[in-house]
This record gives sequence, structure tokens and C-alpha cells, in this order.
Amino acid sequence: MRCIGVMTSGGDAPGMNACIRAVVRTAAYHGLRVMGIRRGFQGLIEGEIVELRPRDVGGIIQRGGTILQTARSKEFMTEEGQRKALRRLNQHGIEGLVVIGGDGSMRGALALHQRGFPVVGVPASIDNDIWGTNMSIGVDTALNTIIDAIDRLRDTASSIGRAFLVETMGRDCGYLALIAGVIGGAEMVLIPERETRLEEVARAVMDAYERGKTHALIVIAEGSPYRTTEVAKFLESHPIGFDVRITILGHIQRGGSPTAFDRLLATRMGVKAVEALLGGERGVMTALQGRDIVTIPLEEVVQRRREANLAYYDMVLMLAR
Repeated sequence: MRCIGVMTSGGDAPGMNACIRAVVRTAAYHGLRVMGIRRGFQGLIEGEIVELRPRDVGGIIQRGGTILQTARSKEFMTEEGQRKALRRLNQHGIEGLVVIGGDGSMRGALALHQRGFPVVGVPASIDNDIWGTNMSIGVDTALNTIIDAIDRLRDTASSIGRAFLVETMGRDCGYLALIAGVIGGAEMVLIPERETRLEEVARAVMDAYERGKTHALIVIAEGSPYRTTEVAKFLESHPIGFDVRITILGHIQRGGSPTAFDRLLATRMGVKAVEALLGGERGVMTALQGRDIVTIPLEEVVQRRREANLAYYDMVLMLAR
């Protein structure tokens, strides 16, 4: 193997740049050329490919986002799109590919593998919904961003006596909301994996008021059974003791400089991805299991979805006293 490609695909996550850097410099150490593919699978189809040398990735380890940019591609989901992608890889002499991204990106990586092309995936998703790895790149940074916001909101909520509804990302997986609820001191969390009645939410807020708390906090995943505005409207129609305010954190959770944990995780996974390709591994994804970075088959990864641990849900309720 003389040349490999690297791309970032799907939603961006803090730490992607650290992973790109690790891939490029590990490849250079082993005497490989690296081609950077811009805008994910769509950029691959359209031939947006440039060579990346070690100096090209200098000074990016601390930057959020991705220097290669990212995109979603409906065209790549078709057989014709995949054939175009393979043609572009061959035209540029790329003999192996590292795909950094979320669940959809791993499915795209598997599609290329099934067509006979050597691919290794690297999980990067702030939702932490990719099966087989304890943590994905970007999760720790997103959590720190959420907790910083919650801490600031608590200051103003306590001063004025309010209940804040804080909406986090997490369309199908409530990991961010759940962990933020535990370490942010929430009264309750609303997540896709657990059915919760609005009456329970109102009771939790009323209990906080009756116990003499100066504020109440409910963390809501965007994929919760209830829209945040719906929860607010319900609470406002009940005598809960607090005024209600909504804060939707939105895409600030995706941005910002990656934490030390995410930089190290991304670096270790990038190094492992290149070493896996050089070692002859194909159709696998790097994964954090315990303290080790291992590889697992992409076919196993895409067949399952990592769900939030509901033991944390009970922990939120127990600690909300």
C-alpha cells in the first residue's frame, strides 16, 4: 500500500481534526502518501481530492470542526454513486480509505468494503450512538459544552427562581441529555429511550419547589417523545411554583476546541486506523473498549445501535433531592 485517503463525513464533531492529523502523520511515518477528500462521500464522487502532507495538518489539533469539511450524500446511497466513488479512488491512486464519522458514515464505509475496497472507519459522533465503542470522538467535548451552559443557567435560575428546560442534541440516542442530567444536577431528563408522562415532569418540578429549591432543571433530548415547547406549555398550565424558561443549545454543542480526552481519543483512533490498513485489516472500525483501541467488523457496527444506559436515568431521580 502506497497511498491512502482520509475523509470526514456526516455531522461534524470536535476532535475530527485531531484524527485527520494523526492519520496523515502516521501514514507519513510509514512512507505512505495521503489524499484528503473534501465534503465526505459527495466530495469523493465529485473528485474534491487534495494531497495532505505532515505540514498541512500542523496547528489543527486544537481546532473544532473539520478542515476537510463534511456533507451528507444521497447520491452515494445509490449503486451509481458508489461506482463513481470507486472510480475517483482509483483515478487518484488511493489504495485504502479512512472514514471518520457517525452511523451513516460507517454504513457508507461498509458499502465500499462490500465492493472490495479496503476501508477502516473511525467513530465520530457527539450523540455517542455508535455500537461497539465506549466513546466516539466529540462526545466529551459536547458534554463539557452542555455542562458549562447548565452551570451558567443555574446561576440565573437560582437568582430569579425559575425552572429551565434545556434541550440537547440526541435525535435517536439520549446519551448527552442523560449524562448531563446526572452531572448537571437535573430534576429529570426526557430521552427517546424512556417514556415519561408530562405529569411526572410537573410533579418533579413541584417537588423541587416544595423542598425549598431555588430553581429546577429539566434536560430534554431533541428526540424526546415531547417537544420542549410542549413540555413548557404543560408546566405553565400547572401550579409548579416556578416561572418556566427554555434554552435550546443547538449547534454550539458541535463546536469548540476539543477537550484533552477527545484529542487523545481521536489521535489514538487515527493511528490505529492507519496501522489496521497496513496490517491488512478491511471493513473494520476502530473502537474504544476499556483502555484499549481495538477494531471490530463494520457489519456488526451497523446492525446495532448503542443506546443510553437507563441506570443513569434512575440515578438522576435519586440524586434530585
